[in-house]
Amino acid sequence: MADATEQELLEDLLDRVADALDLDCEIEVVEEDGELRGTLHGADLGLFIGRHGQTIDAVQHLAQRMLAAAAGEPRRVVIDAEGYRARRQEALERQADEAADEAVRTGSPVTLDAMTAPERRLVHEYLRDRPDVDTHSEGEEPDRHLVVEPAR
Repeated sequence: MADATEQELLEDLLDRVADALDLDCEIEVVEEDGELRGTLHGADLGLFIGRHGQTIDAVQHLAQRMLAAAAGEPRRVVIDAEGYRARRQEALERQADEAADEAVRTGSPVTLDAMTAPERRLVHEYLRDRPDVDTHSEGEEPDRHLVVEPAR
């Protein structure tokens, strides 16, 4: 369970980033199911999310590293801004379904665009319950991508 110090550290980090970006937002930090979740609420948070989620992912990585150093052990941290994570998950699941359907229909592997490691993991886990397809990752960062192919 997160102690007040972890929550305060995360809130302070998010406050500093929001101030640096001159964002008008509210910051909420809660613990849910063993993970510390920091959420920004406000209008026009695109700058915080960044192109393809690069900024929000970088802030999340920084928060994980900072809290792990403070606690002496890894800490699951999720940073969100006005539902970005849920919208991105829905988009990735839609792409995964389309790729899986195409792979089954054509009998050929389908390569998705390059994704971050957490996004690839989400797609792997999402398609794991489909017995008609297999997934694997190929390439080197930052161009590592996921391949969906008919099950063998």
